Amino acid sequence: MRLEITCSDRLGLCQDILTILRENEIDLKGIEVDPVGKIFLSFPTIEFSEFQMLMSKIRRIPNVQDVKTIPYMPTEREHYEFNLLLSTLPNPVISLDSRGRVDIINSAAATLLDADKEELRGEQVNDLLGGFNLQRWLEKEPSEPTTDYIRIGSANYRASVLPIWVNDAEGEPAFAGAVLHCQSEPMPTRPGNTGSVSPFSHVLTQHASIKRLVKDAERMAQLDVPLLIEGETGVGKELIARACHQAGNRSQQPFLAVNCGALPDNVAESELFGYGAGVFNHHPQGKKGIFEQANGGTVLLDSVGDMSQELQAKLLRFLEDGTFRRIGEEQMVAVDVRLVCLARGELFERVEDGSFREDLYYRLNVLSLQLPPLRERKGDVLLLAEHFVQKFCQQLQRAPIRLSASCKDYLNQYSWPGNVRQLENTLFRSISMLERDTLEPSDINLPDVPAIAESLAIDLDEGSLEDAVKRFESTLLRRLYPSYPSTRQLARKLGLSHTAIANKLRDYGIGKQRKR
Repeated sequence: MRLEITCSDRLGLCQDILTILRENEIDLKGIEVDPVGKIFLSFPTIEFSEFQMLMSKIRRIPNVQDVKTIPYMPTEREHYEFNLLLSTLPNPVISLDSRGRVDIINSAAATLLDADKEELRGEQVNDLLGGFNLQRWLEKEPSEPTTDYIRIGSANYRASVLPIWVNDAEGEPAFAGAVLHCQSEPMPTRPGNTGSVSPFSHVLTQHASIKRLVKDAERMAQLDVPLLIEGETGVGKELIARACHQAGNRSQQPFLAVNCGALPDNVAESELFGYGAGVFNHHPQGKKGIFEQANGGTVLLDSVGDMSQELQAKLLRFLEDGTFRRIGEEQMVAVDVRLVCLARGELFERVEDGSFREDLYYRLNVLSLQLPPLRERKGDVLLLAEHFVQKFCQQLQRAPIRLSASCKDYLNQYSWPGNVRQLENTLFRSISMLERDTLEPSDINLPDVPAIAESLAIDLDEGSLEDAVKRFESTLLRRLYPSYPSTRQLARKLGLSHTAIANKLRDYGIGKQRKR
């Protein structure tokens, strides 16, 4: 039960109230005194008759003006408000005692550490956070706040660290710890001594093959020769291409991109090479093409494998000496651009089936990078998922969301045919519709990956051993081909040569039929 006693100030008033409680053997749980003339009491529930007698005795105390029951104590309401504010605040907040142990931590910080708030209480801060040494800073008992970079989980934040000083029993100031308040959005990386951030820092990975690829890309970024980046849709080819441009010598010059597969032949040619005056009525003075507009910079050709044969021939001529003619003009135009081409799958597959010129392929394939699909970098699925969840929570201005253990397993086991782009779009849709603070498998809408109904079990009673081996081989290749649609990828997976796999796919009628 809780009482609010309205009174005027008098020496010994509180003592009179406590004496009544003691005489009635009521266990006092809490007492608060408000300077404006109110005293608040908290004690266990008592019988109604006993309660009436208690109220009567308190009202007879001199200077007491009124007594009434209340639903909560002032500090209880303040505590609830404080917890509500912390739990909904998207910024990570941690309160530390003077020895660097966690006293209070909000949901945003606990989610980043992938633990419950109660489990984190009492933990040493240096065991949880990286970057700035908070333990050493607390040992100095500072009086002024500081700002530094803190790593919470896998994210870097710029954090304000505020020291807490309170007065002790003698009225002297005593150091009581600090409050750590992070900015709302994570930083890409902690700046080094030069303050520069690598353009490749946005490539999130813990997979060895991607780390090697990034190192190769950093070296290739400095070379002014064509670069071919191959990989399935959604693996991040354009992300790598833009990073190569930003890390290269042309970073201050234009970076222009065109999707070769999204434009008709005549439009694609005019977009790339431009046209002269009077050729088209809607632009009578003529127009510069992408190559002229990007002179000195980089041109990105997306879906280069979808180019028509005619456009391929003109691009090949341009690569020989860096000159071309605008549509409707006779004079040659010379430009200096670096060409970066993106191809879905492997471009050599288009060469094999006769849809892409072999001589152009070798012109474009001076330097090359092959991005593996997400299903081959399982360790990166959860790393990217956590990044996207954090990103979208900030974007949607909602409290941090946690991935449940079953949700992590579900994401990790899915084959992701759309790769990183599919993972990003799926999580955005799920988070924007989520009404809880934990993401479960039921909240994620993913299409079922088609299963191969044919079993790998082979009945040896039917036919010869050679027939059984062929049936097993055919079934295995049919099962693997949807996940490895390139013969080179499938060959690497099975440890066979590209030619051997291509022949087997042709013999069993699997995939595209290649021209020879």
